[in-house]
Amino acid sequence: MSVVTRFAPSPTGYLHVGGARTALYSWLYAKKNNGKFILRIEDTDLERSTPEAVQAILDGMSWLGMEGDGEIFYQTKRFDVYKNYVQQLLDKNKAYKCYLSKEALEELRAKSEETGERIDYEAENEGIEISDDSPFVVRFRNPKSGSVKWLDVIRGDMEISNDEMDDMIILRSDGSPTYNFCVVIDDWEMGMSHVIRGEDHLINTAKQINIFEAFGAEVPTYAHCSMILGDDGKKLSKRHGAVGVMQYRDDGYLPQALINYLVRLGWSHGDQEVFTQEELFEHFDINAINNSASAFNTEKLNWMNQQYMKLLPAQEVAKHLEWHFENQGIDTSNGPDLAAIVEIQAERVKTLKEMAEISTYFYQDFDSLDEKAAKKHLRPVAKEPLTVLKQKLSEVENWQGEQIQAAINHTAEELEVGMGKVGMPLRVAATGGGNSPSLDVTLELMPKEKVLSRIDGALAFIAEREANQ
Repeated sequence: MSVVTRFAPSPTGYLHVGGARTALYSWLYAKKNNGKFILRIEDTDLERSTPEAVQAILDGMSWLGMEGDGEIFYQTKRFDVYKNYVQQLLDKNKAYKCYLSKEALEELRAKSEETGERIDYEAENEGIEISDDSPFVVRFRNPKSGSVKWLDVIRGDMEISNDEMDDMIILRSDGSPTYNFCVVIDDWEMGMSHVIRGEDHLINTAKQINIFEAFGAEVPTYAHCSMILGDDGKKLSKRHGAVGVMQYRDDGYLPQALINYLVRLGWSHGDQEVFTQEELFEHFDINAINNSASAFNTEKLNWMNQQYMKLLPAQEVAKHLEWHFENQGIDTSNGPDLAAIVEIQAERVKTLKEMAEISTYFYQDFDSLDEKAAKKHLRPVAKEPLTVLKQKLSEVENWQGEQIQAAINHTAEELEVGMGKVGMPLRVAATGGGNSPSLDVTLELMPKEKVLSRIDGALAFIAEREANQ
């Protein structure tokens, strides 16, 4: 049997990390088995579904690199298909029209809550006077006894009694089909072999299996993932920080790192932590998904992100870093290649956002010096080292790290002072702050004239400081 999986979100908000993980599991399982991964937008909730939410989902999937194979399906474009199948159930006497008014339904539900008895909608319709234009819904005739059983790949043997399910509406009074019915028709028509989704769908699975069987259709294999919890053990929500996928991009995470982190939230392959995409395709095993809840750990994600900033080709990381500079309004065309920035900064930060923030001095002049660093290192005693250093750097013909370092070393030797007395004032002068990669590689990435100009600026700062003392 060929493997066909799907990710079928409802576009009522952003792409949640929980949804992204189930999409990831479905995507990996299809790729591992040379199957097909379908992206389907389940937008039958006409009141809550929005074009903006659809775009947010598509953007998130695209950023993660998990586009579907072939056409993206939209349920709202398939209403005629669903109505045809509704009619088939009516013709087979496996569905019926329900004419109960809103008021009557409210009374029945109140009574049901009081007595604990299941509502017999079909019996309640008897005796209702109807005409050709009487409004109605179509309800699926759910089995009255027995239970729905299936072997869940993650959770094992499952059984839900039919007593827990009523005759659900499959077609609303406005003619629009409902979620649980559309899902069955889509999964059936699209040849779905495996449905991987969250454990909150367990009751839906039972309802959907009953509909599959009413049509005599083959039931897919189901796998229900446990939820993702926050660091505090409670259900992951906005209070834990970012939960929408694109927020992780905005916060400076690489998509490869988020994918690697999410796949490990509930799945493992020995003790391996970091996986290339090819390794995930090779090793991912749906049977190895854990059935217990997983806790989201931001520190672990930060660690994973740094691993990827160091392990991926610098040019690839640079493509994502560019977005963060642009987001800060910084033009990187007049400075060093971003791949060079990745190479010297990856060890020093956890996110690309941080990397962009600490690297702005390569691309634009700073308005002011870091107050603490300047107070400590640009004192009158630094004037002589900076003056000598400027002269020696101006004489460097081949602006390379080795020659730059030699000029720094010679200045310290000539003045008979420690390297810190020369290096730190130079660092503050050139970068505006007290932290940077080693000076030889930092200054090599800057134009020589820019470095000399910034030393002049530091000397002017010292002179003004002296004048005010």
